[in-house]
Amino acid sequence: MKLLAGVIRPYAWGSRTALAEMRGAPSPSAHPEAELWFGAHPASPATVESGGDLLSLIEDDPENQLGADVLDRFGARLPYLVKVLAAQEPLSLQAHPSAEQAADGFDRENAEGLRFDAPERNYRDGWHKPELVVALTEFDVLAGFRDPHVTVELLRSLQVPALDPYLGLLAGQPDDTGLRAVFTTWLTLPDSVIGTLVPDTLDGAVRVLERGEQRFALELRSLLELGEAYPGDPGVLASLLLNRIHLNPGEALYVSAGKLHAYLQGTAVEVMANSDNVLRGGLTPKHIDVPELLRVLDFTPVSVDELTPETQSVGAERVYMTPAPEFRMSRVHLDGTGMHQPSSISFGVSGPQIVAVLSGRITVTAGDGHDVTASACDAVWIPDADSDVVVHAASSNTEFVRVFVP
Repeated sequence: MKLLAGVIRPYAWGSRTALAEMRGAPSPSAHPEAELWFGAHPASPATVESGGDLLSLIEDDPENQLGADVLDRFGARLPYLVKVLAAQEPLSLQAHPSAEQAADGFDRENAEGLRFDAPERNYRDGWHKPELVVALTEFDVLAGFRDPHVTVELLRSLQVPALDPYLGLLAGQPDDTGLRAVFTTWLTLPDSVIGTLVPDTLDGAVRVLERGEQRFALELRSLLELGEAYPGDPGVLASLLLNRIHLNPGEALYVSAGKLHAYLQGTAVEVMANSDNVLRGGLTPKHIDVPELLRVLDFTPVSVDELTPETQSVGAERVYMTPAPEFRMSRVHLDGTGMHQPSSISFGVSGPQIVAVLSGRITVTAGDGHDVTASACDAVWIPDADSDVVVHAASSNTEFVRVFVP
């Protein structure tokens, strides 16, 4: 076992307080802190207390670190990546490819000779990127195309004549084909048209809210916030097609291949397949490849319930069930006093595990008696060779997540 230190990613949309306060550092931080990475992704592998990083540790001894089953299924690489995400401002509107699409796109861009760091590159590896996000604070999300019948009602409520052609298109074909047609049209409109359509739509949202109408209040407030942050961006209009979801702490969302989404605000822990493939659709100054995005997107309408993973609770452990073969995550509350929660829990799952501490302190003890103590925003790497462990709370109100390969 090894104590891991995560790597801060300082994207502009990050918070200056959330991650700093979690790890007990001065707050506000000097720069936005968006993500804290625990994993073996080449871009930012977690550092190991005894020296080096997790990527090198795995490469030097893949069989003992990953185990034979993970090696056979995923090769000599950790198949998942764990992050703590702190969004002060919205992330880009984006989707991730399926495994087949990622492999095809990666091979195609390699054949074209695109540099791996080229801004116009879509596929930086050949892997898919399903992801699970579990809220630590109140967390707001846009995800998955909403039932088009409801979207038609939303667009009608705005009473914006310039929206009528798109409203008519969707009302006449309220299914995935109609959603594709409206979304594609909005993303490809000339700047001169977008430059008037977006402000007109924002004005319509203001009028609805001033009338005190509540049915679509959350959706319209998000629309106005996005319009202020990204004036003239067609992604502002695209937000009207998506489910607007509010997660309370502990609630989760699973985003599979092709699901358009954007995280709006809040702090969460996220686990995903170990990939960096992102196709953007707006709300960003970065490269947007509309034809490739359309090839990847799944326009099938989904409900919020369909995006919500089932959970199973066993004692102090709450497991979030998803179909992703690369990862499973659970959230655990322990109490060092033993008064409100158990003070310890044991795990006997084979394969590589990461235990990331969200609050308090833990001590992880392996079968040979070796132990590692970790505090908030630290993590413990548990290799396959040490897979039978006991986690003890070293403080009251201790919380951590455990990520493993199912």
